[in-house]
Amino acid sequence: MPIRSIRSIVAGQTPITAPRTATVAEAAATMKRHRVGALLVVDGTRLIGIFTERDALFRVLAEGRDARTTPLADVMTPQPQTVQPDEPFLKALRIMHLGRFRHLPVVEFGRPLGVVSVRDAFDEDLRDLRMDLEQLEEARD
Repeated sequence: MPIRSIRSIVAGQTPITAPRTATVAEAAATMKRHRVGALLVVDGTRLIGIFTERDALFRVLAEGRDARTTPLADVMTPQPQTVQPDEPFLKALRIMHLGRFRHLPVVEFGRPLGVVSVRDAFDEDLRDLRMDLEQLEEARD
């Protein structure tokens, strides 16, 4: 199986972004319009956070915040882990598995290029990840 680069996955993606001052309601509308589960929070062109469906559920809805007035800066995941575009996709899968999250921003020269998610994985990628994780577990024992 050829090793896919992250760049090949985000090629053609336009990063879905919002400023830190956008409200949760505005962010949710943007996510719905683009049919994505996460958007990148930026200050100009610099990535400063990520806002996901899980953030909306746990940090907004479950806490009784008003989505119309709550700014993303208050409920985003700040300074998220990122990955470079020329890394193998297997590395992104490993990062997401170990960090227990499903969306990983792709950044190059401080500028977001897009997001990879576990949904980008093919069966072969998942098989390789499973084998890789089993080897890590064996090495720990």
